[in-house]
Amino acid sequence: MKTAIVYYSQHHGNTKKLLDAIAAQSEVTLINVVEDKDADITVFDRIGFASGIYYSSFAKQILSFAEKNLPEGKDVFFLNTCGAPTGIYFNAIRKITESKHCRELGAYQCLGYDTFGPFKLIRGIAKGHPTEEEINGAVEFYQSL
Repeated sequence: MKTAIVYYSQHHGNTKKLLDAIAAQSEVTLINVVEDKDADITVFDRIGFASGIYYSSFAKQILSFAEKNLPEGKDVFFLNTCGAPTGIYFNAIRKITESKHCRELGAYQCLGYDTFGPFKLIRGIAKGHPTEEEINGAVEFYQSL
């Protein structure tokens, strides 16, 4: 089964750490939306979307990519890193994938060092994250799909 993970990981590389660990143990194509905004993902059976969280949502670059490039009826899954985990962070990406009649296989979320917006004033939150355990959790999540 051909799998791609479309990702945005710019500030601290938290999300990319998860994806690098997944790619080291599984055959998966990583697509950075900053470098390839128009990647053709129609050839993939499963498509993951991975992002840090910005103002309680996936990065706008991921959401725009999904709106524009996600084919109908694909199997999808989600990963994110965030300063404070909550289920609402998946809402925007889920809305897009549901509108395209995609089947969600699952979602993984863990802490990630966060200095975005007001957290910069206090030198960030969730320092030292993702941990090795959280990274391994992402790998286990992916392998369970």
